[in-house]
Amino acid sequence: MRVACLVGEFPVLSETFVLNQITGLIDRGHEVDIYANQPGDTLKIHPDVEKYNLLERTYFIRRPLDRSECALKALRLLLTHFHRAPLRFLDTLNVFAHGSQVTSFGLLYSLVALLDKKPYDIIHCQFGTLGFRGMSFHALNGKQGKLVVAFRGHDISKYLQEVGDRVYDQLFQVGDLFMPNCDYFKQRLIKLGCEEQKISVYRSGIDCSRFRFAPRHWPADGRVRIVTSGRLVEKKGIEYGIRAVAQLIQTNRDVEYIVVGDGPLKPELQQLIDQLEVSHAVKLVGRKQQQELIEILDSAHIFIAPCVTSRDGNQDAPVNVLKEAMAMGLPVIGTWHGGIPELIEDSISGFLVPERDSETLAARLNELIEHPEQWPDRGRAGRAYVEQHYDLYRLNDQLVDQYQKLMSV
Repeated sequence: MRVACLVGEFPVLSETFVLNQITGLIDRGHEVDIYANQPGDTLKIHPDVEKYNLLERTYFIRRPLDRSECALKALRLLLTHFHRAPLRFLDTLNVFAHGSQVTSFGLLYSLVALLDKKPYDIIHCQFGTLGFRGMSFHALNGKQGKLVVAFRGHDISKYLQEVGDRVYDQLFQVGDLFMPNCDYFKQRLIKLGCEEQKISVYRSGIDCSRFRFAPRHWPADGRVRIVTSGRLVEKKGIEYGIRAVAQLIQTNRDVEYIVVGDGPLKPELQQLIDQLEVSHAVKLVGRKQQQELIEILDSAHIFIAPCVTSRDGNQDAPVNVLKEAMAMGLPVIGTWHGGIPELIEDSISGFLVPERDSETLAARLNELIEHPEQWPDRGRAGRAYVEQHYDLYRLNDQLVDQYQKLMSV
């Protein structure tokens, strides 16, 4: 199969779920081209980007945000490339056939990227917000390929609050398959008006073989190491992790809290750490490559994901790094938030607590610290659950099966 994978940026270190799908398809003998709006951070990249020469498969479609600049660039592209495919370019200007895709210049920019490319069997948009470009690709692909759209979090929470809940109406009509990454978002798609028979939950998998399982035991030095990893943004709820750990320190618990990640809230979170006078125990260590994160998790005892629904409506699905921590045998604590309850079995692999409730989070942390004899069993339960529901190889086989069924219709 020929697959066009549409992403916002590429490469992005935190989007291993996209990378895993791409490399999984290549490993199974399929041809994948990547279309990105803009380049990602190339200073820190996942090793698989180089291993699979993915930048050689990547094409960038840079459409300026400013309307006037976008129109001027569109005119230049039209004058430069029109002679290569006059009839196809004229079609991109047919507002009666394509509506807003013409006035937004989406068709024109997409055609320039697709010139000289053979038609694709599958056009897979990795976020709902990329579905609009996917519709352009679908139209220019001769409508031979199937349009698949994934929904992962902000595209079905924050984005809807910004633009309204009818934004995907046309996409639901044009698209062939919609793949939310958890049951929670499936129900939201149905409420938005998407036909249930077009929806198939497709969970983001991890390669469990990369995450060595090790039962956790009480540390020889008596210091319990707690880890959180994620972008330093509101929905990750890191503020409440810091406050919970500060409460533990006040009760003379010997703990260390390591926060992996970077983002706009870093100054604010550091100020909170200083105000609570816990800088000796709470460390913001910045963004890390996957192997660096694995080393941090390997020396940790507990992982927490205190996610919250942010004020702009943004929500999370089951967090990939939470799966990785569970695969490595860490007892975990998450919140009753988005898709996280689909991953953590409360009181089995760890605990679930209410959003923005640092006191209950501290209490659950304290309970784990008081009962280290439970850590190995909770870790084994977490590993087993991740292997059963989030194994990357099984999920990549499932993705190919979904594609093939779609193409047979």
